[in-house]
Amino acid sequence: MPPWVVRRTRPPLLSLRCVDCGSQSATAGEGRFRVNANGRLLDVWLLVGCVSCDRTSKLTVHERVPVRSLDPAELHGYLVNDPRPVAALLLDPLFARRNRFTLDWTGAWRLEATPVRLDQAWPVQVAVVFADPVPVRPDRLIARGLGLSRNEVSRRIKCEVPPRRTRNTGFTFTLLPGD
Repeated sequence: MPPWVVRRTRPPLLSLRCVDCGSQSATAGEGRFRVNANGRLLDVWLLVGCVSCDRTSKLTVHERVPVRSLDPAELHGYLVNDPRPVAALLLDPLFARRNRFTLDWTGAWRLEATPVRLDQAWPVQVAVVFADPVPVRPDRLIARGLGLSRNEVSRRIKCEVPPRRTRNTGFTFTLLPGD
């Protein structure tokens, strides 16, 4: 059986409070950077927008760093608003902690699952692969892929990882026959 694949469909929203409207969601949108030079020192910010009032806020990427300390390719990516550094920054836990936001993955991923055939020999072993590091609980993922309730998943699944603990790396599980 081919593996199930978890893919990101869009960048996640940021759980970040807006100072104007009080909304708790922001988006990095297209991924724009602001680079400010002060002599030989640079400030680099990632611009994010509130999803409710569209107010722009800045998340600090680099603060008062010498120009020569940055990799030229990295600096070029900031100057041309390359989307790759945006994705890398959003997934960086140190960047999130420093700028006091968390990621909201609701609706930002999909599961590409091949259906389990009922005429197969039981038990059925399924491998789950993460194309992107989307944090998801295995019991919810398996319930979505099989179309079962989470209660039934807990009865019919044997898994090497804790099913109620969020993870973003691959795992395998065994589906046992129903009663």
